[in-house]
Amino acid sequence: MNKLSSAIGVVAMLLPAVLAHAAGTDVPREIGWGALVPVTQGPPNLKSKSFLANAPRPGLDGQFPPQLPEAGWMSSRIQQPDSSAPPAVVNELNGERVRIGGYVVPLDFDATKIKEFLLVPFVGACIHVPPPPPNQIIYVTAAEGFELKGQFDPVYVTGTLKTTPQFTGLAETGYKLEAERVESRKE
Repeated sequence: MNKLSSAIGVVAMLLPAVLAHAAGTDVPREIGWGALVPVTQGPPNLKSKSFLANAPRPGLDGQFPPQLPEAGWMSSRIQQPDSSAPPAVVNELNGERVRIGGYVVPLDFDATKIKEFLLVPFVGACIHVPPPPPNQIIYVTAAEGFELKGQFDPVYVTGTLKTTPQFTGLAETGYKLEAERVESRKE
Protein backbone atom coordinates (compact mmCIF):
# COMPACT_ATOMS: atom_id res chain seq x y z
CA MET A 1 0.00 0.00 0.00
CA ASN A 2 2.91 2.36 0.75
CA LYS A 3 4.35 1.92 -2.79
CA LEU A 4 0.92 2.65 -4.26
CA SER A 5 0.67 5.86 -2.23
CA SER A 6 4.12 6.93 -3.43
CA ALA A 7 3.23 6.20 -7.05
CA ILE A 8 -0.01 8.18 -6.77
CA GLY A 9 1.91 11.09 -5.21
CA VAL A 10 4.43 11.13 -8.07
CA VAL A 11 1.65 11.01 -10.69
CA ALA A 12 -0.19 13.85 -8.90
CA MET A 13 2.96 15.98 -8.95
CA LEU A 14 3.71 15.32 -12.62
CA LEU A 15 0.15 15.48 -13.95
CA PRO A 16 -0.09 19.31 -14.29
CA ALA A 17 3.16 19.45 -16.28
CA VAL A 18 2.12 16.51 -18.51
CA LEU A 19 -1.30 18.05 -19.18
CA ALA A 20 0.22 21.46 -19.94
CA HIS A 21 2.73 19.87 -22.32
CA ALA A 22 -0.03 17.85 -24.04
CA ALA A 23 -2.07 21.04 -24.46
CA GLY A 24 0.90 22.61 -26.26
CA THR A 25 1.93 24.97 -23.47
CA ASP A 26 5.23 24.57 -21.71
CA VAL A 27 5.25 25.18 -18.00
CA PRO A 28 7.91 27.80 -17.26
CA ARG A 29 10.73 26.87 -14.92
CA GLU A 30 10.24 28.62 -11.56
CA ILE A 31 13.55 30.15 -10.52
CA GLY A 32 14.79 32.27 -7.65
CA TRP A 33 17.53 34.88 -7.70
CA GLY A 34 20.12 32.37 -6.47
CA ALA A 35 19.73 30.42 -9.73
CA LEU A 36 21.18 33.40 -11.64
CA VAL A 37 24.53 33.21 -9.82
CA PRO A 38 27.08 30.70 -11.19
CA VAL A 39 28.00 28.03 -8.64
CA THR A 40 31.71 28.83 -8.94
CA GLN A 41 31.10 32.49 -8.13
CA GLY A 42 29.48 32.04 -4.73
CA PRO A 43 26.96 34.38 -3.13
CA PRO A 44 26.77 37.92 -4.52
CA ASN A 45 28.72 40.62 -2.74
CA LEU A 46 25.97 42.99 -1.69
CA LYS A 47 28.46 45.62 -0.49
CA SER A 48 28.46 47.56 -3.75
CA LYS A 49 30.61 50.60 -4.21
CA SER A 50 28.59 53.80 -3.85
CA PHE A 51 28.24 56.07 -6.87
CA LEU A 52 29.60 58.84 -4.62
CA ALA A 53 32.90 56.98 -4.17
CA ASN A 54 34.60 59.15 -6.80
CA ALA A 55 33.18 62.42 -5.46
CA PRO A 56 35.64 65.18 -4.54
CA ARG A 57 36.44 65.17 -0.82
CA PRO A 58 37.57 68.04 1.37
CA GLY A 59 41.11 68.03 2.72
CA LEU A 60 42.14 68.04 6.40
CA ASP A 61 41.45 71.78 6.57
CA GLY A 62 37.85 71.23 5.46
CA GLN A 63 38.44 72.89 2.10
CA PHE A 64 37.97 71.23 -1.27
CA PRO A 65 41.05 70.99 -3.44
CA PRO A 66 41.50 74.04 -5.69
CA GLN A 67 41.41 71.83 -8.79
CA LEU A 68 38.18 69.81 -8.72
CA PRO A 69 37.91 66.71 -10.92
CA GLU A 70 36.18 67.15 -14.25
CA ALA A 71 32.42 67.67 -14.09
CA GLY A 72 30.37 64.56 -14.62
CA TRP A 73 31.81 62.41 -11.83
CA MET A 74 28.27 61.48 -10.73
CA SER A 75 27.27 60.29 -14.18
CA SER A 76 30.40 58.25 -14.84
CA ARG A 77 30.31 54.49 -14.60
CA ILE A 78 32.31 53.24 -11.64
CA GLN A 79 34.74 50.54 -12.69
CA GLN A 80 34.71 47.54 -10.41
CA PRO A 81 37.66 45.12 -10.26
CA ASP A 82 37.83 43.08 -13.46
CA SER A 83 34.98 45.15 -14.93
CA SER A 84 36.26 44.50 -18.45
CA ALA A 85 35.06 40.89 -18.14
CA PRO A 86 31.43 40.12 -18.99
CA PRO A 87 29.12 39.58 -16.01
CA ALA A 88 29.18 36.09 -14.51
CA VAL A 89 25.97 34.36 -15.62
CA VAL A 90 24.56 30.84 -15.74
CA ASN A 91 24.84 29.96 -19.44
CA GLU A 92 22.53 26.94 -19.04
CA LEU A 93 19.63 29.40 -18.55
CA ASN A 94 20.09 30.92 -22.03
CA GLY A 95 16.87 30.41 -24.01
CA GLU A 96 15.05 28.90 -21.01
CA ARG A 97 11.40 29.83 -20.41
CA VAL A 98 11.25 30.97 -16.77
CA ARG A 99 9.06 32.58 -14.14
CA ILE A 100 10.76 34.77 -11.53
CA GLY A 101 9.52 37.19 -8.88
CA GLY A 102 10.99 40.59 -8.18
CA TYR A 103 10.48 44.35 -8.24
CA VAL A 104 10.13 46.70 -11.21
CA VAL A 105 12.42 49.64 -11.94
CA PRO A 106 10.72 51.31 -14.96
CA LEU A 107 12.90 52.43 -17.87
CA ASP A 108 10.38 53.08 -20.66
CA PHE A 109 6.65 53.56 -20.42
CA ASP A 110 3.80 54.82 -22.57
CA ALA A 111 1.25 56.76 -20.49
CA THR A 112 0.59 54.23 -17.73
CA LYS A 113 1.95 51.10 -19.46
CA ILE A 114 5.51 49.98 -18.71
CA LYS A 115 7.24 48.42 -21.72
CA GLU A 116 10.86 48.26 -20.58
CA PHE A 117 12.17 47.79 -17.05
CA LEU A 118 14.77 46.28 -14.77
CA LEU A 119 13.66 43.37 -12.60
CA VAL A 120 15.53 43.41 -9.30
CA PRO A 121 15.47 41.15 -6.22
CA PHE A 122 14.63 43.80 -3.60
CA VAL A 123 12.69 47.05 -3.27
CA GLY A 124 14.58 50.20 -4.18
CA ALA A 125 17.50 48.52 -5.94
CA CYS A 126 19.05 50.83 -8.57
CA ILE A 127 17.02 53.79 -7.27
CA HIS A 128 17.69 54.33 -3.57
CA VAL A 129 20.78 52.17 -3.15
CA PRO A 130 23.67 51.13 -5.39
CA PRO A 131 22.64 48.46 -7.91
CA PRO A 132 23.09 44.77 -7.17
CA PRO A 133 25.65 42.76 -9.19
CA PRO A 134 24.79 42.43 -12.91
CA ASN A 135 23.76 38.79 -12.50
CA GLN A 136 21.12 39.95 -10.02
CA ILE A 137 19.45 42.38 -12.45
CA ILE A 138 17.32 41.36 -15.43
CA TYR A 139 16.59 43.76 -18.30
CA VAL A 140 12.97 43.06 -19.31
CA THR A 141 11.03 44.07 -22.41
CA ALA A 142 7.24 43.71 -22.49
CA ALA A 143 5.99 44.36 -26.05
CA GLU A 144 2.37 44.86 -24.96
CA GLY A 145 3.30 46.73 -21.80
CA PHE A 146 1.56 46.33 -18.45
CA GLU A 147 0.21 48.54 -15.71
CA LEU A 148 1.75 48.52 -12.26
CA LYS A 149 -0.48 49.52 -9.33
CA GLY A 150 2.31 50.73 -7.07
CA GLN A 151 5.99 51.36 -7.76
CA PHE A 152 7.09 49.05 -4.95
CA ASP A 153 4.62 46.21 -5.62
CA PRO A 154 6.22 42.81 -6.28
CA VAL A 155 5.58 41.03 -9.59
CA TYR A 156 6.13 37.69 -11.32
CA VAL A 157 7.55 37.81 -14.83
CA THR A 158 7.26 34.90 -17.25
CA GLY A 159 9.23 34.74 -20.48
CA THR A 160 12.36 33.63 -22.30
CA LEU A 161 15.60 34.39 -20.48
CA LYS A 162 18.78 35.27 -22.42
CA THR A 163 22.32 35.58 -21.08
CA THR A 164 22.78 38.91 -22.83
CA PRO A 165 24.62 41.65 -20.89
CA GLN A 166 23.09 45.11 -21.20
CA PHE A 167 24.03 48.55 -19.90
CA THR A 168 20.93 50.68 -19.42
CA GLY A 169 22.49 53.87 -18.07
CA LEU A 170 21.03 53.01 -14.67
CA ALA A 171 22.74 49.65 -14.18
CA GLU A 172 24.57 46.87 -15.97
CA THR A 173 22.55 43.66 -16.32
CA GLY A 174 23.68 40.10 -16.94
CA TYR A 175 20.36 38.84 -18.32
CA LYS A 176 17.62 39.91 -20.68
CA LEU A 177 14.06 38.58 -20.56
CA GLU A 178 11.34 38.91 -23.20
CA ALA A 179 8.21 38.99 -21.06
CA GLU A 180 5.12 37.06 -22.11
CA ARG A 181 3.33 37.95 -18.91
CA VAL A 182 3.83 40.26 -15.92
CA GLU A 183 1.52 39.65 -12.99
CA SER A 184 1.14 41.06 -9.49
CA ARG A 185 2.54 38.99 -6.66
CA LYS A 186 1.31 38.91 -3.08
CA GLU A 187 3.91 38.78 -0.34
